[in-house]
Amino acid sequence: MSGETGAEAHYRALESLYAAAPINQFFASRLEIPEEGMARIHFEVDPRHYHAAGAAHGTTYFKMLDDAAFYAANSLVNDFFLLTTAFNLLLTRPMKKGPIIAEGRWVNGRRRVLVADARLIDGEGEEVARGTGTFMRSRIALASLPGYARPTDRQ
Repeated sequence: MSGETGAEAHYRALESLYAAAPINQFFASRLEIPEEGMARIHFEVDPRHYHAAGAAHGTTYFKMLDDAAFYAANSLVNDFFLLTTAFNLLLTRPMKKGPIIAEGRWVNGRRRVLVADARLIDGEGEEVARGTGTFMRSRIALASLPGYARPTDRQ
């Protein structure tokens, strides 16, 4: 990790923060931030996520779309944690058991409020949902959060 730029170190620290979040004990998933303004979450839908009619409950859609958009936006902000202030969902197909990728992308804003969108892609490459969120800078320093540690912070 010694060859990482400041931005790459920030992305790896955000990935660690995601992995350390207690909510992710309920959702086996992995975040990757390949570049500024982009985030991908890889996860598996299984029957534990189903509603009574045998497909993924809306909470699963929201969580993965919000997280992907959030981390795409927070990849541009290296000092403070962002907070979701609004999020709109469009659910287009039921999610069944199998792999899903949530792809997040920063759209606009860099100061106080950022806008990002995300989409869910199933194992056949079909989009099953999309969403757009607004995210506001909080007063919570990223460096103060358990799990957020840049390689230079770990030495």
